[in-house]
Amino acid sequence: MTLVMLSGGQDSVCLLDVLLARGDDVEALHVNYGLRPEADADEACCRALCDRLAVTLHVHHAGEPPAVGNLQAWARDVRYAAALTLTDGDIATGHTATDQVETVLYRLAASPGRRALLGMHDRDGPIIRPLLHMTREDTAAHCRTRDLPWREDASNLDSRFARNRARAGLVPALRELHPAAEQNLLTTLEILRDEATVLDSLVHDFIAGRSTIPASELAHLLPAMRRLVFIELAGAPVGHRVDEVVELALKGGRSELHIGSGVRAYVRRGAIEVLRDDGEPRPSELGLGPPRAGFPVGPAA
Repeated sequence: MTLVMLSGGQDSVCLLDVLLARGDDVEALHVNYGLRPEADADEACCRALCDRLAVTLHVHHAGEPPAVGNLQAWARDVRYAAALTLTDGDIATGHTATDQVETVLYRLAASPGRRALLGMHDRDGPIIRPLLHMTREDTAAHCRTRDLPWREDASNLDSRFARNRARAGLVPALRELHPAAEQNLLTTLEILRDEATVLDSLVHDFIAGRSTIPASELAHLLPAMRRLVFIELAGAPVGHRVDEVVELALKGGRSELHIGSGVRAYVRRGAIEVLRDDGEPRPSELGLGPPRAGFPVGPAA
């Protein structure tokens, strides 16, 4: 069974219909966060749609949000936690090619490294994104053709959220620069993913399952390769600290260095090991492929 995350917006409505049309066994989950006056009307729309399509609908009421913290991150955690109580199969979200463009632009501005340029994947663990080949205009056209109602979420226009500012400002600016800007970005993303596969293979072959690497081996690598190996060892975006750690290790002796992102580097007899601050090994976290734990970071569908 595939569980569809159904917000009531055009993308998730389209997703539900597309999966039904291709014969998938689906159920739907709607999370009512109670944050907007329209929340109950969104729920009612989802109920009516699922009744019409003969789809089992699960509704989860989120409760009170935290007084402080990232509201969007809280909402994401709530909906995926609810989904995981309902299925051990696939969880389908309505992320589109338009979301992909916005995500890449947001990550480019918010964090360094190639992860920003790899975007969202078709699959992240149990999370699948069947609509990444469709734009937001495509999903709206599909719903109109199929006479499927959807709800507009006014919070998608709220400029307090950084991703909404990317949607309202950066994407239109790109279109003004070149009418094919979005497609060019998506094509570049696919090329970079293919090239990242090669890089990741080289990194994995070099590490060969080792958790401790002699600093002398790292010192002889090209800078980019040295940085990628260190990121893989750390399972965190700390590649900018690699030369500092290698230099320390080449001096000999024993030492440790906090390098950020909850990890520390241990130096013993000229070799380097990177562990979490609690002493446990870090999970692998190269830019390519699904995360080993936790939930994917992406826009709401």
